[in-house]
Amino acid sequence: MDWLTNLNWQAGFSDGRFFWIEWHFWKVIGWTGNVVFFSRIIVQWIATEKRKRVVVPSAFWWLSLAGTWLLLSYALYRRDPVFIAAYAVAWIPYIRNLIIHRRHKQAHLACPTCEVSCPPQSNFCFACGAPLAPRDPAR
Repeated sequence: MDWLTNLNWQAGFSDGRFFWIEWHFWKVIGWTGNVVFFSRIIVQWIATEKRKRVVVPSAFWWLSLAGTWLLLSYALYRRDPVFIAAYAVAWIPYIRNLIIHRRHKQAHLACPTCEVSCPPQSNFCFACGAPLAPRDPAR
């Protein structure tokens, strides 16, 4: 623990530094990207714990997308080719998953009796048991 007592605490919190990091606009963008990208794990964890099964909510993909774009903008500012390559195309599956999620949500069938939204492949309402009219495939 000598390193802790010998640490120059004064230098870590002076001259625009906070925890030995020199802060400016692009550092804030980079750190915000890290926080947003990490928060998606917390969102997924909470959703999974609530349902007691593995769940990936759309908020996970939105946070992934926002975090990726923030980190990509920081990487472009830094002109770091390794960092840029890591985030340049990472957003593609996130957008694809959001499109799939939206299409699945729109494909749900509304029960004519109780107006509950039922999964697309349902023949009967899971809430009241009423038969569901199949959706026109041309739509």
